[in-house]
Amino acid sequence: MDDLRKEFEPDDANGIIPVGTDAAVLRDGMADEPASGIGCHGGTELSKAAARAAGQGALMDRLEADYPKGPHDQPQSMCPAFGSLRVGLRMRRVGTILSGSACCVYGLTFTSHFYGAKRSVGYVPFNSETLVTGKLYEDIVEAVHQMADPEKFDAVVVTNLCVPSASGVPLRMLPREIDGVRIVGIDVPGFGVPTHAEAKDVLSAAMLAYARQEVADGPVQRPRSGLKDKPTVTLVGEMFPVDPVVIGGMLEPMGLAAGPTVPVREWRDLYAALDCAVVAAIHPFYTASFREFQAAGRAIVGSAPVGLDGTDAWLKAIGESCGIAEAKTAISRNAMRGAISAALAEHRIKGRITLSGYEGSELLVARLLVELGADVRYVGTACPKTPYNSEDADWLAAHGVELRFRASLEQDLAAFEEFRPDLAIGTTPVVQKAKEAATPALYFTNLISARPLMGPAGIASLPTVINAAIGNKDRFLAMNAFFEGVGAGDSAGIWQNVPEDRSAYRKKFAAKVKQSRNAVDSGESVGC
Repeated sequence: MDDLRKEFEPDDANGIIPVGTDAAVLRDGMADEPASGIGCHGGTELSKAAARAAGQGALMDRLEADYPKGPHDQPQSMCPAFGSLRVGLRMRRVGTILSGSACCVYGLTFTSHFYGAKRSVGYVPFNSETLVTGKLYEDIVEAVHQMADPEKFDAVVVTNLCVPSASGVPLRMLPREIDGVRIVGIDVPGFGVPTHAEAKDVLSAAMLAYARQEVADGPVQRPRSGLKDKPTVTLVGEMFPVDPVVIGGMLEPMGLAAGPTVPVREWRDLYAALDCAVVAAIHPFYTASFREFQAAGRAIVGSAPVGLDGTDAWLKAIGESCGIAEAKTAISRNAMRGAISAALAEHRIKGRITLSGYEGSELLVARLLVELGADVRYVGTACPKTPYNSEDADWLAAHGVELRFRASLEQDLAAFEEFRPDLAIGTTPVVQKAKEAATPALYFTNLISARPLMGPAGIASLPTVINAAIGNKDRFLAMNAFFEGVGAGDSAGIWQNVPEDRSAYRKKFAAKVKQSRNAVDSGESVGC
């Protein structure tokens, strides 16, 4: 940790303002009018403008730089706070408070139930009056003090959702700690953070920034499992639990060890993550987190040890970055070449595949599928192109794969229509579209990305599920034949009187909705 402390230069990157700042200062920077029309249901441009008007210009500039959007504005995805909330809920001794519209908070509690966190999610309610007068901020401060129990928590994360972010509720002015409990405030507005995957970066980066300051201030806790006796490689990106173990085995002949995985599971792991020899950008979109590592003097290596080509290139890059002798690196490279080549000879995939998702590992999975023999025609990812996935993009392009960053649902569906794959791997609506067309399909998040991908284990994990799915084509055709003639859409099913066609009414209603939304976007009206 001493080397890390020397390389750290204190700055204001964390945006912490001392306790005791006059409350009037808070209200000066907040919106003067209720933000009732601001949120994921309102106009994006109006929300951005409101945030800037409320003194959040620096925040918006940072979000736009870190998470650039696509030509269609942003991908269709779940609320981004789903990702940051998940990160906090998975951490030991970390509490969570949400500040946002009640409907949003209610929906986001799904995260805690879905992942079995068995934790309560704190919520600070508000109305137009408390939002405009600054009382909401004071309520948040009160809630933080009530929750900051050092017997229960190492940290409390407070998250602004769309409306408080657009209204300028200044979480940066919360106390840095209360009774030894760290207070971390973040803004995760849907109009500023494109995907839930990148929201994981928002919280991880805020915690890393806080941890860097703690390292600079003095001694910090050791990891629960103790310190490694070798230089470590910090792994950035959520992975199947076996992957870090596989990577650790690859690194051992090089005199290296796998370090913590970011997002971490415990606060003290942040110190060990920072105290590494090099950072592996397994998932390439953690832009703000990489900035914290670079500020601590750590180099970043892109791509990942997937497939034959990917594993060999990654090990070479790690060895060079850590100054490992070529002979030692060659031991691991040769071993992996032999093991992966043998696995590739044993496991093959035959069939045409289109792939899309929003987890950030889409390019890695595509590389595996290509090496396994699959005819991959299209890859769409909701995440952006970064310096750390450029090697993967170049490799896929060289193998004839059409690649779309910040892909929209429309692009994913168009690729399915164009390439007519034997298997569509994608998000829920893509899977639904494929199955309606009697094409086998698999949901990327639960059935593909939640599997080992690294080294020989990755080669062996995919073919069984992929080949089984492709082999189900006849079942889909049989189901289509069985249900032939029962109608589609509103007329699906068996009726005594088939429902009337209401498409004309729908078009008329859609035109009115579009007109209303344009009025909100242009600032002519504010409301739902």
